[in-house]
Amino acid sequence: MSKHPYVSRERVMRLLRRLVNCLVNLEVEGGKHIPDTGGYVLATSHISRLDTPFLMLSTSRKDVVGMVARDYEKAPFFGWFLNKLGVIWISRTGYDFQAFREASSYLKSGGVVGLAPEGTRSADGKLLEGKPGAALLAMKNKVKVIPAAVLGSADMMKHFMKFTRMQVKVIFGQPFELPHLDEAGSEKDILEQATTEIMVRIAMLLPEERRGMYADHPRLRVLLESQGLSE
Repeated sequence: MSKHPYVSRERVMRLLRRLVNCLVNLEVEGGKHIPDTGGYVLATSHISRLDTPFLMLSTSRKDVVGMVARDYEKAPFFGWFLNKLGVIWISRTGYDFQAFREASSYLKSGGVVGLAPEGTRSADGKLLEGKPGAALLAMKNKVKVIPAAVLGSADMMKHFMKFTRMQVKVIFGQPFELPHLDEAGSEKDILEQATTEIMVRIAMLLPEERRGMYADHPRLRVLLESQGLSE
C-alpha cells in the first residue's frame, strides 16, 4: 500500500505535466486518431521507461492506463509514481492471467489500455519481434487497436548532461480492427497474422532506420503504398 494515499492520480498527472512543460519539447502527431470515448488497445513502440507517461500526456483522455513490467513495481520512486498513474502490472515470464483479466475489465469499462507488443525495451531503438499479448487482448475483447510510436524518450540523460530540453515526439496512427478469433483458420495463425499487422502499423509511424525486423515486410510496403508513402 502506498505511504502517501492522499496523493491522487490527478495530482501526479498535473505534476508530471508541469515537469514535462519545463524540461521537454513534446510534439504530438495524430492526436485526432484517439476517439473521445470507448475501449481501445494502444499498441506502442518501446525504447524508454518514460514511454508510458509520455503517451498518457499526449491525449486529452484521462482514462489511459499502461501495462508495465512488474520488475519496476518496487523501483525507488518510479514504482510509486507508476502506481499512482494506475498502471496494470504484468509479469514478463509466462502468461499473466491476472493482468489480462484486469486489462480486459478496463477495456469493457470503456478505457484505453496501452502496452508494448515487443514486451521489453529495444536497446538500439529498432523494432523487435512482436509478441501476441496486444493482439490477443484486442481480439478477445473485440476492440480496435491504435498504433503509436514514441521518439526521443530514451535521450533523457544526454539532454540533462548538456542542460538542453528533451525533444520527444508521440505519433498516433488510425484505429484499426483485427480479425476475430472465431474466423476461418487456426487460432495460432490468426493470432500471428494479427500480431504482425499491429507491428507493421507501428513501423509505419517510425523512421525507416527504426523499423527493425519489419523494415522490409511485404505488408508494410502494401500499407505505405496505399497511403502514398512508399519509399
